[in-house]
Amino acid sequence: MFDNAITGKTKICGVIGDPIAHTVSPAMHNAAFQSIGLDYVYVPFRVASEELGKAVAGIRAMNIRGLNVTIPHKVAIIPMLDGLDPLAEKIGAVNTIVNNEGNLRGYNTDATGFLQALLEKGVEPEGRNIVILGAGGASRAVTHVLVVRGARLTVLNRRLELGWAEALAGEILDDLNIEVKVLELGDDNLARALDGAEILVNTTSVGMLPNIEETLVPVQLLSPDIVVFDIVYNPIRTRLLREAAAAGARIIGGVDMLAWQGAQAFEKWTGQPAPLELMRDEAIKALVKYED
Repeated sequence: MFDNAITGKTKICGVIGDPIAHTVSPAMHNAAFQSIGLDYVYVPFRVASEELGKAVAGIRAMNIRGLNVTIPHKVAIIPMLDGLDPLAEKIGAVNTIVNNEGNLRGYNTDATGFLQALLEKGVEPEGRNIVILGAGGASRAVTHVLVVRGARLTVLNRRLELGWAEALAGEILDDLNIEVKVLELGDDNLARALDGAEILVNTTSVGMLPNIEETLVPVQLLSPDIVVFDIVYNPIRTRLLREAAAAGARIIGGVDMLAWQGAQAFEKWTGQPAPLELMRDEAIKALVKYED
């Protein structure tokens, strides 16, 4: 059993982003490594955008086994890698890197992690009408995996970034010949989109700590007939989820997606089955401490 002693044989994994102080991934992954006796350690690295190229060179130079990639690097890092998994290439964003003797390959476990979190709760997206809030990097992963699964999507984004949503819909139409509706985010459009929708997904950062009283969805638009999935995981239960639960809706929190995407990254780095439930529990423990 690995006893936490770091040696010259210890394999290093981690996460790069800016900011990074809020991450709970080290608690999740280090507990997972220790639980199955792997001589690995997981470390957070704050990397500013202008230093990203140097950081990627450092991955090779220091033989770092693998990394998670978070805001703001998920797109910018792509040209610096040696190859992409087909799913990551289609999405146009990377959140996991595997280093095989200096060859850096990018993956997107956000997409598959989101889908597994949905399926775990018994929610099959195929044939469902789904409303997506946001059109950033996380939305690209969620939207792509849902379209491929056979869902019917409407994406709403704020006016200033409406072009992002239109570009995303255009790419999906070109690649898959599937139409995704795009609307400007506002109460009237949201009400129309939610009329008949079966699943609502928030892919934005609205409601994230410290702005825990923010929400994009007026409470009167929530009903027992919808599943609400908020990918924000800090706080564990956002205002959107609290109000959705009070309205009788089924809810899924971001910590489930966090655990699933982390478990899939873990397996790519180690070749071992991930202790998913342990990882989820450790993430929740870390989040509770963070909220305190």
